Amino acid sequence: MAKFIYLYRGPQPDLTPEQGTDRTAAFGTWMQRVGAALTDVGNPFGASASVRDDGTEGPAGDLIGYTIIEADDLPTAKALTDGLPFLSGSDGSCAVEIFELLPM
Repeated sequence: MAKFIYLYRGPQPDLTPEQGTDRTAAFGTWMQRVGAALTDVGNPFGASASVRDDGTEGPAGDLIGYTIIEADDLPTAKALTDGLPFLSGSDGSCAVEIFELLPM
């Protein structure tokens, strides 16, 4: 089985405490559905920076967190995003970028 990282891209959510509780519950439901495929729940990202190969610095991109799952292949990893609360909007401002983690 391969490991895949979900990188969450979008604006930082500005949630009320009630919305935060609801979102946490929705993520819990999704995590139960994904089950053993979920190998690292992940974390949201905090402060960020970007250091470039020419030595300059700049703002980092709009990545806001990650999750790691195990799946047989990329189509299966994509299918596991079904019901993911992060993708519950409909304005196209949020995306999950999925990458297979290759062994070193």
